Amino acid sequence: MQHLTIVTTGGTIDKIYFDAKSDYQIGAPQIGDILSQLGVAFRFETISILRKDSLDLTDEDRQLIRRTIEAQPHRHVLVTHGTDSMVETAKVLEGIPGKTIVLTGALNPARFQGSDAVFNVGCAVGAVQSLPDGVWIAMNGRVWDPKQVRKNRDANRFEALPADV
Repeated sequence: MQHLTIVTTGGTIDKIYFDAKSDYQIGAPQIGDILSQLGVAFRFETISILRKDSLDLTDEDRQLIRRTIEAQPHRHVLVTHGTDSMVETAKVLEGIPGKTIVLTGALNPARFQGSDAVFNVGCAVGAVQSLPDGVWIAMNGRVWDPKQVRKNRDANRFEALPADV
């Protein structure tokens, strides 16, 4: 992989905490800082198209994400996304030819001590380089087929769908 295109949509990975408001807000994308601090050996560009919690994403937002990825000249695309509706967006992205697309995010904001953001981004970068064309999710140290995974909100992790679903 010579070049990685990163499409950012918001989500917990980019949340920041305001004491005065006692509330989270979606801040600037963190992935560029993460990759720069790690000294990665490839070129990347970040395209920030949304700053939304994934529960607030609409069908139109998902089509915007798809069109943005389709318009990119490079094969490898990483999407940072909120975890609550990551699977739904991944399904909308299926069938884009000539692209390896990996969605990732964080269960805790990247700016927080002990966040899973750096680990998930690293896993996603490795996955996007080694997987065949298609759409994948990299979370919790695993790479998932979007048709075979769900977020378990109670356990706050991704897990395989039960065999009977």
